[in-house]
Amino acid sequence: MELRQVFAVAAKEFRDRLRNRWVLAVALVFAVFSLVITYAGGAQQGAVGLRSLEFTIASLVSLVIYLVPLIALLLGFDAIVGERERGSLDLLLALPITRGELLLGKYLGLAGALALAMLAGLALVGGVLVHRFAGTALFHYGGFVLSAVLLGLAFLSLAVLMSVLARDRTRASGLAIVSWFFFVLVFDLLLLGALVGTGGRYGAGVFPYLLLLNPADVFRILNVFSLEEVRNIHGVASIVPQALGDLRVLGLVMLAWIVAPLALANWRFKP
Repeated sequence: MELRQVFAVAAKEFRDRLRNRWVLAVALVFAVFSLVITYAGGAQQGAVGLRSLEFTIASLVSLVIYLVPLIALLLGFDAIVGERERGSLDLLLALPITRGELLLGKYLGLAGALALAMLAGLALVGGVLVHRFAGTALFHYGGFVLSAVLLGLAFLSLAVLMSVLARDRTRASGLAIVSWFFFVLVFDLLLLGALVGTGGRYGAGVFPYLLLLNPADVFRILNVFSLEEVRNIHGVASIVPQALGDLRVLGLVMLAWIVAPLALANWRFKP
């Protein structure tokens, strides 16, 4: 694999996203929603404004779980199938570039655009937190932002895989929406329903490990166990064993969610 070819494709994909103002639009969405949640997240408890660093990050975790997977899936669902429908895929493959180089280049370009948009949008809240809580906020908030970017990259990998598997953009977009509903809304309900339905007699021991099958849950656990105050008040901390809450283990699981779908897409994309 020629890295020069990969970076050339990635740079073109990244420039295209900058040119069509996609990065700016997503950055504005993140900035507006994160600021609103930061200052109004405690309104239901009768308080408005910055309450604590831990509470603010816990509120932003809920925003990221809903917003980032959707944006990543919509960004990458047509990475390959869109080129195929426009008839430009054959033209690209006629160039001195392999399918693996094309796929990785497109992923890296989209990943760069997604990461830039998220960092730009969340930077404003970071500045507010540093001003309010001093340097300690930079470390904890930086860890949260890094985990949010990893979550986006994981769902972007899933989107690229769907783009390779789908026959047209309509089916790819349908897969993207269904995947968002499944991982963000349905997955936890199914596990909880199975646990409650059996009265906790079956599957209680394996339940925490099943959460690793969902990158959104891995992200949630990662941030719950990184902050002491959130760990004490968050319900998921009571069912996840301490060994599974090791940040290194969770980080490796999240990296696996990034690499595995992309590797499968590369295998399926081969002629």
